[in-house]
Amino acid sequence: MDHFYFVRHGETVWNVANKICGATDIELTPKGHEQAVGTGKKIIEEGIKADVILTSPLVRALDTAKHISEMTGIPLEIEPRLTEQNFGIYESTARDGAEFHEAKKDMASRFKTGESMLHVAQRIYNLIDEIKAGDRVPILVAHNGIVRIVESYFREMDNEEFSSCGINNCEIKRYDF
Repeated sequence: MDHFYFVRHGETVWNVANKICGATDIELTPKGHEQAVGTGKKIIEEGIKADVILTSPLVRALDTAKHISEMTGIPLEIEPRLTEQNFGIYESTARDGAEFHEAKKDMASRFKTGESMLHVAQRIYNLIDEIKAGDRVPILVAHNGIVRIVESYFREMDNEEFSSCGINNCEIKRYDF
């Protein structure tokens, strides 16, 4: 396929509290549910065509994807490779913490008890390669850490850009091969 779309999940309780969610399964806020419904409406309004929604199994992404699927009629499939990175010792700490920002620049670090950027890149790059070779246009519904890896697949980034990269809750982004 020649393109796909990416949507970050709606707002969570920990987003509001400025905490790192990572692989911790955190639910959407009422606003997050509204954002997801709004994203489904926007997909319809903008005439975005997709064959499937591939979603992270974490509840914040899954609920976002369910709302989008209900609004658009696009079928939904759970894709475990879209699970957010396990940030180990940083999960539930401040998202804007200087130490975490610097730690994200170390691609091989597993954050003591988590998953390295290299591991995440392997699973996401493999998924993107499959999408490129496939015959379906998907909408990926996942997480900020995952979009960081997706971005690195498509463009050169230094460590500072990579560590700072992200998108807003329920933002829709198109990627072209």
